[in-house]
Amino acid sequence: SENTKKLYSYLCDIYGEKILSGQYSDSMYGSENVAIQRVTGHFPAVLGLDYIDYSPSRVMNGAVSDATENALDCWNQGGIVTITWRWNAPIKYHTGEWDQAYLADYTNINIEKILNHEDEEGYDLLISDIDAIAEQLTILKEADVPVLWRPLPEASSGWYWWGDESAEQYIELYKLVYERLTKHHGLNNLIWIWNGQDADWYPGDEYVDIISWDVYSGEHIYIANTQTFLEATQCSEKNKMVVLSENGCLFDPELAFRDGSTWGFFCTGKGEYVIKEGTVNEYSGRFTEESVLKRAYGDFRIITRDDLPDIKTYGDK
Repeated sequence: SENTKKLYSYLCDIYGEKILSGQYSDSMYGSENVAIQRVTGHFPAVLGLDYIDYSPSRVMNGAVSDATENALDCWNQGGIVTITWRWNAPIKYHTGEWDQAYLADYTNINIEKILNHEDEEGYDLLISDIDAIAEQLTILKEADVPVLWRPLPEASSGWYWWGDESAEQYIELYKLVYERLTKHHGLNNLIWIWNGQDADWYPGDEYVDIISWDVYSGEHIYIANTQTFLEATQCSEKNKMVVLSENGCLFDPELAFRDGSTWGFFCTGKGEYVIKEGTVNEYSGRFTEESVLKRAYGDFRIITRDDLPDIKTYGDK
């Protein structure tokens, strides 16, 4: 879509020179974002959301989500949206608590049997789940909202069921999601972020727009994660953009630009990574001290929400 092209063009134009700030939060004015604004005077440019509660097996158990509405609101107020899909497996494959069924330890799904149609019912269930997510993404498409789309995150970690077998099976599943959303449902508002975190799990350049890594380096460790950045750049020969799709402690911008680790954006995790325990929106400083947060959000090379151009008209003459 036109807005999606404009957003991608903007990301490419600033890549290597500026870094977009991002934060996972329930909404534009969720607890984490409010806490950051109180400390720095700025809101993050990118809002991170998760579509996990749109997974049918969670909906069947009473889970509700307003992530789509919050994505719409963010875009309409001039922000950028990134959406992760941690896929809660179909109920047939649950072995424990239903709300933990995105984890390998709580499922007994066999991706290989599903994808080679030995488990035909399983294949139909996966397609049905993808279609349910497509319904939400179609709402955003019809509103011309571009999405930095990150399905099946941290695959090679082995924590999640979609990465519990092999790189080959994950790649085939990733491609199935890609083909179903883009070809069958015609979703042209997605910028695809691959988060396999291992070059052996890379599905191919035609299925990936942006390469991403998640890094949780500990408390008050402000390194730029240069080695990880360089590792990510080696996944493709096409010079794909690299982003820090999840982080705990925030890196020091001076170190990032000194080392050339110029992530396209960062997106800090929810809850304890920002909020003081027992409070609603009080900044904690447990992972990133206030002084470092202020320095990062005050750096001219870090893009905050008020620094963003109007993406809808970006590049227009």
